[in-house]
Amino acid sequence: MINIAIDGYSSCGKSTLAKALAHVLGYIYIDTGAMYRAVALYALDRGWVKADGKVDEDSLLEALPHLHIDFEYSKDTQRSEVYLNSVPVESRIRNIQVAELASRISQLRAVRNKLQELQRNIARKKGVVMDGRDIGTVIMPDAELKIFMTADPEIRAFRRHQELKAAGKETSLDEVRKNQALRDYEDTHRAEDPLRQAADALVLDNTTLTPEEQLNVALNWVKKKSEQTAEV
Repeated sequence: MINIAIDGYSSCGKSTLAKALAHVLGYIYIDTGAMYRAVALYALDRGWVKADGKVDEDSLLEALPHLHIDFEYSKDTQRSEVYLNSVPVESRIRNIQVAELASRISQLRAVRNKLQELQRNIARKKGVVMDGRDIGTVIMPDAELKIFMTADPEIRAFRRHQELKAAGKETSLDEVRKNQALRDYEDTHRAEDPLRQAADALVLDNTTLTPEEQLNVALNWVKKKSEQTAEV
């Protein structure tokens, strides 16, 4: 077994690819973005987000030691879903408000330290597929396979808009574009572990690829890396 790190911009299909790889390979899938969203939801539920969008950092940081984030496999959805302090929150974290707040909260060093520790502990088991913004550069720098995903911004916005509509969440394409641009800027310019491509990452541009096609590309990479690892 090898570890697979998947990084890239928002709405590039990182989770789609990671879930598919984990399913086919029988690996453990960890959605790191969902972990930050869970922390954001925790802050929202407790009224720690002010009218201007700023977070009551003191209250959040004080609560961090008491936050427990886990993943459990759902037979109904056939995927891993996030639990916050033993409560399922998957259905509540997939909206723009939580996404925007999660991007801001992810810039707090104490929050990153907490979640990165959890992520590294999981990665030690091997046979892990993890996606996010700093997996190949910070969390699993020794991962045997690192993939950096990208796609045309307009295609990314369209896909995300369609995904939200299918989930019954009404929002305009323009709003999705603005949210995407904001997240891209914050992810690449934040002081703490910004989004960047690892030097040894393989770039997967899926602008014109279907989910099946990108999965086949990645599976070929997995096969080659697994063979190389076995030879060492």
